[in-house]
Amino acid sequence: MPLFRFPDDPVWNEEADAVEFAVEVGEYQGRVFVTRRALHTMAGHRPRPEEAVELVCINRPVFERAVEIRIIDRNLDADANIRLTARDLQRAAPD
Repeated sequence: MPLFRFPDDPVWNEEADAVEFAVEVGEYQGRVFVTRRALHTMAGHRPRPEEAVELVCINRPVFERAVEIRIIDRNLDADANIRLTARDLQRAAPD
């Protein structure tokens, strides 16, 4: 059984202006948010909601690795969720 689980598909969260998906590690259950701003570098422009979700789905291993790095570093947000930044994504991208 893998240490990190990502049980649902990414969806657009209009209120957060971000792609959102779940992460589970043992007893910890949190939400991951990837704002359009964080996706700007990857897309080369400010992506529309459906394009943002597609980017996360197509590049899911990079996003999952970025989440894993943040959790291993114990770098959670105050509400125990994770809001990925462009820097997080650059750190997780393969060379």
